[in-house]
Amino acid sequence: MSNEINKITIDKGVELLPIGTVVRVGFVDQAVMIYGRKQKKVDHGEELYDYVACPYPQGHLSNKTNVFFQHEHIEEVYFKGFETAGEKILRERLKQAFNEK
Repeated sequence: MSNEINKITIDKGVELLPIGTVVRVGFVDQAVMIYGRKQKKVDHGEELYDYVACPYPQGHLSNKTNVFFQHEHIEEVYFKGFETAGEKILRERLKQAFNEK
C-alpha cells in the first residue's frame, strides 16, 4: 500500500493553478511556490507569463529570485493552493481577459 501512496500525483490540468501551489519546473533546481498569475517581468519587454513564483520553502527573497514561467513548463505539482469560490471566479475572469479557452 505504501508504494501506491507514494505514486499519487496531482494533475496540473489545463487551467491556471491557484496561488500557493508548489511545483517543479525543469529549469529550476528546487520547488517554487506560485504567488502571481499573468505577470510581466519588469524591464523585460511585453512577454506575458502564466506564473511568477518564488523559491520554496524560502519564499520571496528579492526580485532576483522571482521565477517566471508558462503552464506547460510545470513538470510536477507537489501541492495545490487554496481554492475558494473567489479564486474560481478570479481564474475565470483571467481566462476571459486573456482570451483563453
